[in-house]
Amino acid sequence: MLVKTYSSAVQGVDAQKITVEVNIGGQPVAGSVYYNMVGLPDSAVKEGFQRIESALKYVGFKMPRANTIVNLAPANTRKEGSYYDLPIAIGLLAASNQISANLLGDYVIMGELSLDGILRPIKGALPVAIQARKENFKGFILPKANAKEAAIVNDLDVFGVETLQQAIEIINGKPSIKTTKIDTRALFEDTVNHYDVDFSDVKGQENIKRALEIAAAGGHNAILIGPPGAGKTMLARRLPTILPPLNLREALETTKIHSVSGILQSDTGLLTTRPFRAPHHTISDVALVGGGSNPLPGEISLAHNGVLFLDELPEFKRSVLEVLRQPMEERQVTISRAKVTVDYPASFMLISSMNPCPCGFYNHHEKDCVCGPGVVKRYLNKISGPLLDRIDLHVEVTPVSYDQLSSYDRPEVTSKDIAQRVVEARQIQAERFKDHKKIYANAQMPSRMVREVCEISPAGLNLLKKSMEKLQLSARAYDRILKVARTSADLGGQKDIQIEHLAEAIQYRSLDREGWAG
Repeated sequence: MLVKTYSSAVQGVDAQKITVEVNIGGQPVAGSVYYNMVGLPDSAVKEGFQRIESALKYVGFKMPRANTIVNLAPANTRKEGSYYDLPIAIGLLAASNQISANLLGDYVIMGELSLDGILRPIKGALPVAIQARKENFKGFILPKANAKEAAIVNDLDVFGVETLQQAIEIINGKPSIKTTKIDTRALFEDTVNHYDVDFSDVKGQENIKRALEIAAAGGHNAILIGPPGAGKTMLARRLPTILPPLNLREALETTKIHSVSGILQSDTGLLTTRPFRAPHHTISDVALVGGGSNPLPGEISLAHNGVLFLDELPEFKRSVLEVLRQPMEERQVTISRAKVTVDYPASFMLISSMNPCPCGFYNHHEKDCVCGPGVVKRYLNKISGPLLDRIDLHVEVTPVSYDQLSSYDRPEVTSKDIAQRVVEARQIQAERFKDHKKIYANAQMPSRMVREVCEISPAGLNLLKKSMEKLQLSARAYDRILKVARTSADLGGQKDIQIEHLAEAIQYRSLDREGWAG
């Protein structure tokens, strides 16, 4: 008997329907039984027969003792992972008349079976649920641990099952469990923009807060330069709290990426805060940008719609840093393999930090640098010029004095206050770029648009000319200064870029200053 169940394969951040065809033929010859699987399954899929046989016996069913062929269609799509155990098991039972086959066409089924019939979590439940609704399936049967992320898709009956027995009951039309239901919009509105940290935790550092406010308002990349203990990491970790809140579309995009990577918590159906990713400096280029034999999103995609923080930037391998250059410009990364090409979104803000020298005290106002001649320059040369050109703000962080740390008289500005100004500046930019679908912030303007949007007075042009000549800035750095000045003006609610806005933008090119590194 031939039956069909339906599952799914995840490619990139999208899913593709997989039809699981199970055909149980005649009696085996000379008492031998063979189970054959076709359709480009990998080893994990093929090994499923052993898991399925044990699970079926454990819940009181029998493995068919007849020649069996399982085809995973389309046959030219590679099937990877152990997530086809459950649809194959259901197909075997239906094809051997142990359960009803009437409802098989109503459900997408996914799950890895343990030997006792317990379902283990899967990756990519959200994109699979989205695809199931597009394909007009009635419901989705999957492990209970993944039910919440799938249930944020409306108009789809999501059954989170713990055991094979519960899945069989659903297919027989007698479910013993209820569907998982989530009011996606209510969940989003209740939890959006809730953070455990706040800028009010940071004493002093008003100039750094201003720089990060500009970075958030314009979507600019920034690097914080200062001695150990100056608060660089503390400041960077609070940047997401002043970014505009995620909208529902961005939340779904971000959740899909984390779902595909398998790092979404089982109690979290929807990500409602902007991600903050801080990989260690020993990370490989593949782990950062994404890829592998079975391509998965890298850290830059996991930071999509959020912040990628690279602490101690010169300690990262140069090859790792160089792979950032193209995604920073194009806001996506393409992973190409012999048989598949996938695109991952990578619209992130890059925030990095570094010591000014190996010992950390170059240009320190109290402590002496012990680095030898030329050491500071070699240290900075670990970061390529083209990468630095793509970082709009070079911000020097100085240690906070004891008086500031111990003072409780003046309350610090809160993230909510800063975020309000950032949102107002972003609204100005949204109106400015309303006719350009892929541009939502000043940092994303192409060079042609910079000349149109960032008009400056003759006095401003003269200031910029002298700065370019003295600092020997590149053409890309010129554009960065104009973009930052435009953001500074937007925060002040001013239509035209003034000299003070240009001067502020120029001061954020610390690493370009002549003689900065000796």
